Amino acid sequence: MKNIAVIGLSSFGYYLCEALNQHGFNLMAIDINEDLVNQVKPFVRKAVIGDARDKKFLMQLGIADFDTVIISVGSKMDTSILITLYMKELQINEIIAKAINEDHAKILEKIGATRIIFPERDMGLRMANTIASPNFLEFIPLTEGFSLIEISPTRDWIGKKLKDIDLRKRYKVQISMVREIIPERVVIPDGEFVFKDSDILYIIGSNENISKLQDDVT
Repeated sequence: MKNIAVIGLSSFGYYLCEALNQHGFNLMAIDINEDLVNQVKPFVRKAVIGDARDKKFLMQLGIADFDTVIISVGSKMDTSILITLYMKELQINEIIAKAINEDHAKILEKIGATRIIFPERDMGLRMANTIASPNFLEFIPLTEGFSLIEISPTRDWIGKKLKDIDLRKRYKVQISMVREIIPERVVIPDGEFVFKDSDILYIIGSNENISKLQDDVT
């Protein structure tokens, strides 16, 4: 069972704990705010009130034994940098840190964060894309410059074969899988796959190429 510590219980940290709990992870949550710690108690094995800027305090909690530490301390850039440094010194395998801007992210990466997240930016991007294109059901950033989109076929695609639409050649994007509603199943489509109006497509590509696709299907 994977052990995960969440430091910082803002709204993001709270909902993160709730979601991770549903996956059965062993969770420890830490925040200096007693009210926030009390709110998250139903979802975690251990909820601790304390200042994560104190390295000795973190070591006393046994955080060095955790597989993953997620640092979610809101807009406190200096605090997140300090805690990330501590996690690197304690040789945590997976250090996930929330960043508020690109410069913050660069610093976190340089001092040891293994993964950077931008919850507000990514949610804004996802929302903007789903509003801009009715066919776009979901927009999920994967890594810098690349995303996964969940999209329903356009009217022009329905009844046509994948090889005839040739999204890979036209837009340099890749359909990774299709979720068919009738019958309920997931398939990896080949060139002979025929699109139906009930299908949901999962497409991977660069944000630039996805934007080109978006412009044509809007």
